[in-house]
Amino acid sequence: MKLTLNGEVREAPALTTLAALATWLELPAYGSAIELNGEVIRRADHAATPLREGDRLEVVRLVGGG
Repeated sequence: MKLTLNGEVREAPALTTLAALATWLELPAYGSAIELNGEVIRRADHAATPLREGDRLEVVRLVGGG
């Protein structure tokens, strides 16, 4: 499956949902966000949000510090 992840086209395994993507990317349970095709998706909806070939994703991780 080809996805555009943070502006880079990447080949990913057959991921079915945003939850599967988060697991594949080893995203922490808290402190990260996923935007799918221009819309930020709530974490509670990740398991029910399907991925499709060609989707555009932006993934951000919050970083603490000063």
